Amino acid sequence: MKTVVCIKQVPDTNEVKIDPKTGTLIREGVPSIINPDDKNALEEALSLKDTYGGKVTVISMGPPQAKNALREALAMGADEAILISDKVFAGADTLATSNALAAALRNLEYDIIFTGRQAIDGDTAQVGPEIAEHLGIPQVTYVEKVEVEENTLKIRRALEDGYELIMVKTPVLLTAMKELNNPRYMNMKYVFDELKGKVKLWTTEDIDIDKSLLGLAGSPTKVKRSATKDAKGQGELVSKPHKEAAAYIVQRLKEKHYI
Repeated sequence: MKTVVCIKQVPDTNEVKIDPKTGTLIREGVPSIINPDDKNALEEALSLKDTYGGKVTVISMGPPQAKNALREALAMGADEAILISDKVFAGADTLATSNALAAALRNLEYDIIFTGRQAIDGDTAQVGPEIAEHLGIPQVTYVEKVEVEENTLKIRRALEDGYELIMVKTPVLLTAMKELNNPRYMNMKYVFDELKGKVKLWTTEDIDIDKSLLGLAGSPTKVKRSATKDAKGQGELVSKPHKEAAAYIVQRLKEKHYI
């Protein structure tokens, strides 16, 4: 089984700061990590390889320092790592990003493409589904369990009030949730093996795509400003008898249109 996992290097959100003048993220000096949902996607690909054999390739679009995320993926057990990096990609929104990744994926063989459900620095949950649309393959989002039955995958997809079971044939794109598994640690053997290997670097010259679809030129989304979450205000303490307190809470919930 051949799987490709799309991963993204993101700033650790516990350390994110916003420039008060520009409203943009301050990335200098901020530690970076593999996007958490992408790590679950990688773990599932590695688990399938452990059970059924095959090859796991990880791919990322980003600046040169994104190699660190790919090296970590190799140290976890991935077989191959590819970084697509080019100045043309700068300023890409989800559409331009998915166009670039889809173009790169057309150069690879795969049965399953895994992505994380969403990235913690954007929370759009758009890139994975957009890749599937560009490639013309089926997709299943919010995946919390994967089973292989001959040439078919049995997927449990999370819903707000339960789940649904979906049978799908490959090739297919799956977006992983944290409930799917618990990512493994890096393996010391792979750490030493990885240090001997290299992450492959692809530029726009290595993928067949119209450059007008990339970077700022291919990004219809324009970000006006960014902001960190404000701390929650002090809660309201209700000191009433049980029945009166319950009635008061229900009324407050109705006022806020929660019920």
